Amino acid sequence: MKKWLALLLTAILVLSMAACGSKDESSNSGDQKDKKKSDEVLKIGAIPDQSATEMKTSMDAVAKHLSEETGMKVEFVPSVDYAALVTAFQRGEIQLAFFGGLTGVQARNLVSEAEAIAQRPRDAEFHSVFITQTDSDIQSLSDVRGKSFTFGSESSTSGHLMPRYYLMKEGIDPAKDFDGQPNFSGSHDTTYKLIESGAFKAGALNEAVWETAVKEKKVDTNKVRVFYTTPAYYDYHWTINKVDKETKEKVKAALLSMTPEQLSGLNMFATDRFIETKNGNYEAIEEVAKELKIIK
Repeated sequence: MKKWLALLLTAILVLSMAACGSKDESSNSGDQKDKKKSDEVLKIGAIPDQSATEMKTSMDAVAKHLSEETGMKVEFVPSVDYAALVTAFQRGEIQLAFFGGLTGVQARNLVSEAEAIAQRPRDAEFHSVFITQTDSDIQSLSDVRGKSFTFGSESSTSGHLMPRYYLMKEGIDPAKDFDGQPNFSGSHDTTYKLIESGAFKAGALNEAVWETAVKEKKVDTNKVRVFYTTPAYYDYHWTINKVDKETKEKVKAALLSMTPEQLSGLNMFATDRFIETKNGNYEAIEEVAKELKIIK
């Protein structure tokens, strides 16, 4: 009897230890999953169309806000050029990006699940401006024929795509009708500096960047003036990559909750709030890009 009782107690002890071990393993597994989740980073990017310093200040501020609102770790990852950002988005290395109209279309063509979720109010009626030297004889688009000219980046909506479109509507082929081939400055702030210096007779850039440069006296309006403003089109916007629905909704809500106080001084955005947008708003941009054979 004593021997049987001893065997029973031993069996109970073994089962109890096994159960505790299983519980501990389950707990450890849960802890590991939570740790893995907390270690995940939401990486955000933006097309590098302005000075690197201003972009870092603005994007770091957005990253901080998103982190506070969503509870996720958020990190701004700079891109060397427009194409690099689109490629990083396609590879899933960037989960949220502030694109221009054209790069947003390109990114969503590559990632069908991607979605445009927010924009500035002005992006529903955005414009490009054409500038020249104050003492220039250029007064209209037709006057740039035979003159040297600079666009911004080749992948820029406001610095290339739409300016090129309106030039061609005027009957001017940038490949043939300028003094030499058109230049591509790479960024909007470089464009106005090139015109200010006299390196090129005319150029086109983002209206918001121009307005900020004038306001902050970064461009000498005694030397440079606007001679043409394009009709309105949709442009800049935030696009989120393929993520789960909960993450998408959290990120979207966080962007839309940014206040004028938070956005004040973030020159990259030149806005006091973000509003909702959708993929369909950029169909016209895609049509223009196809017409100009910039995308297939």
